[in-house]
Amino acid sequence: MRDHMTENREMERAYEGISPFEFKNELIQLAKDQEKKSARALLDAGRGNPNWTAATPREAFFALGLFAVKESREVWNEGDLAGQPAKHGIAARLRKYIGEHSEQPGVEWLGKFIDYGIEQCGFDPDAWVYELTDAIMGDNYPEPDRMLNYVERIVHDYVLQEMAQSDTSIREFDLFAVEGATAAMCYIFETLHANGLLTTGDRIALMVPIFPPYIEIPQLTQYNFEVIEIRATEMTEQGEHTWQYPDSELEKLTDPSIKALFLVNPSNPPSVAMRPESKQSLVSIVKRHNPTLMIISDDVYGTFVDDYRSLMADLPYHTIGVYSFSKYFGVTGWRLGVISVQRENIFDDLLQQLPIEKKVQLKKRYASLSLHPERLRFIDRLVADSRQVALNHTAGLSTPQQVQMAMFAGFALLDHERNYRKLTKEICRRRKRLLMKGLSLEFREDPYDAAYYTEFDLSEWAFHHYGAGFTEFLTKNYEPIDILLRLARKASIVLLNGGGFHGPNWSIRVSLANLPDDAYAIIGKELHHVLEEYVVVWQGQKQPTS
Repeated sequence: MRDHMTENREMERAYEGISPFEFKNELIQLAKDQEKKSARALLDAGRGNPNWTAATPREAFFALGLFAVKESREVWNEGDLAGQPAKHGIAARLRKYIGEHSEQPGVEWLGKFIDYGIEQCGFDPDAWVYELTDAIMGDNYPEPDRMLNYVERIVHDYVLQEMAQSDTSIREFDLFAVEGATAAMCYIFETLHANGLLTTGDRIALMVPIFPPYIEIPQLTQYNFEVIEIRATEMTEQGEHTWQYPDSELEKLTDPSIKALFLVNPSNPPSVAMRPESKQSLVSIVKRHNPTLMIISDDVYGTFVDDYRSLMADLPYHTIGVYSFSKYFGVTGWRLGVISVQRENIFDDLLQQLPIEKKVQLKKRYASLSLHPERLRFIDRLVADSRQVALNHTAGLSTPQQVQMAMFAGFALLDHERNYRKLTKEICRRRKRLLMKGLSLEFREDPYDAAYYTEFDLSEWAFHHYGAGFTEFLTKNYEPIDILLRLARKASIVLLNGGGFHGPNWSIRVSLANLPDDAYAIIGKELHHVLEEYVVVWQGQKQPTS
């Protein structure tokens, strides 16, 4: 007969084959069962959304909404029915409204936001206010469908500030407003493939650990890409992960058969930004060895690292930038993101180099959009493909979402002292310190650490505290997800397995953003307690039998 431990391990191995986000649902159910049996509250540190929100730009959004409805009733008012806002003189009417409602939350900042567009960006007052007012009503299709004109300029300045340290030497780039970074991923994969820039079976590279959909999408039948992993394997002299990429890993990209590189920077789950030296190595590799490499950089956690600079700034010709507002501003439910593409880029140039047969095929694909579909830019193909081409005329992120996005961007641009950034960064670092203290570990300062998540390697901990013998015992007798099941069953705590992100098999991911501060001290202590349970079993087996 098979023993209970063998059956447990077989069950655990089966779970290791599914996405960590699907496995999380199983852990949550176990944690809920334990919650019912005890006084423990469920602590789900597997979630990625923060438990803070940016209040000021939200207040301004709703204040503008009230003004917009008032404007619509001024045009046509029959009880529950109203008209559409009128453009002529609307800036003056908003100025009057702000003066009459100065005590209303968000109104004062709304005035500053409007002034920023007029005074700093040179916007026409009526055109600027009308775009926002009509957009927040959501009564018209997005026009242009890629992104509203003034909204794009505000978000452009924000992306330049946060992703490129406001480096004005970077050439102009265009933005496509999308339903968060998740939509951006889907659109980019689809358009690269549909346009023959990546074909089924092509070689691509992933910098790992990485957000699992970047691992799973290339495996889909229509893509079936051959994936080369660039691993963050660097360690300190003390044997701790730095989550940086050694040159030996980066050098894999010298192979010109690798057509595209996908990365999340700062990484997910280690939440550590690529250091400048590695980026310079990457720049050199691209220029000297792989000059047609396409790069897709997901920079959602960049705002949590001082002096962050995206590859869209260091390799702008080669890089599509993906940014989501969800984490920094606490808006996972709004689904706000942008795709950035420099106007001179490798993607448009590669489109022109496609074989004639493919160009003919693509001309037919986009024939309904233009008399000269072969001239259609890559970013405009992204927009069209997001609506299966045929519905391009109704493409684009909803206009109220675009207004809220612009207000978040404007909020950061007007926060000259970076007070909001300081708050969010300190929240994450404070919680990491509490987690480390609960684990009886020192908090290691790292200038590249976003501290939005942390990835904790159990085998590293085991070796550091008890040596090779205990590490061998642990890995020989247990599956990596065993500790996650124990935490859920015994302490109502939910964490994710780092192996599912293609990190070290014995690592776990802890979100430092979505729970109250004191929860992380509890998680650290409970995690430490479960680790010690393995030590007790190991020490018991070491004792001589009588």
